[in-house]
Amino acid sequence: MSTHLQSSLFDQADELRLGPLDGLSRTVLGTGAWIDVLPGWLSGADALFEQLAADVPWRAEQRRMYDNVVTVPRLLAFYRERTPLPHPVLDEARARLSAHYAPELGEPFATAGLCYYRDGRDSVAWHGDRTGRGSREDTMVAILSVGTPRDLLLRPSGGGPVAVRRALGHGDLIVMGGSCQRTWEHCVPKSARATGPRISVQFRPRGVR
Repeated sequence: MSTHLQSSLFDQADELRLGPLDGLSRTVLGTGAWIDVLPGWLSGADALFEQLAADVPWRAEQRRMYDNVVTVPRLLAFYRERTPLPHPVLDEARARLSAHYAPELGEPFATAGLCYYRDGRDSVAWHGDRTGRGSREDTMVAILSVGTPRDLLLRPSGGGPVAVRRALGHGDLIVMGGSCQRTWEHCVPKSARATGPRISVQFRPRGVR
């Protein structure tokens, strides 16, 4: 199922290893929202991509839009709370993030959703993770990306110009916190350029989707 991945010249590590989180850089977006970014948090990320692409039970979903049923333009997988993740380094990542953000978040990251963007035709539209408590409470969503970098865009909720653009892949981490899911939107747009595959792993607290 995996399409061709062009390995990073900067990530040639044989061992999967998470770096320290003290290098996170915070950007305040306004209206109580912020993002933290840490490039290359996971070393050996290309090897993790290959394993996830091959071993995760990916599913294609269809959703109703108006009078039509359309295929979601990416593959999906979801791991509920207390379900083992598809690689031990992801369990470690979730535990490390839970410990680091405990003073702000006040609860652990519990679930993991995975998205597989096979090429530039796969995407996710503008949205906030507002199903459940995210629609009314401050929360956090931490995203670890492996594979070819793809742009993640953020803008204020309800429209307006793109305020943030980050190319994420090859072990990069972004955390969206505070009111970000309520007051901002994010997307991964389609790309007309030839681009390789990417997998994102989204860690969320209980009751946030």
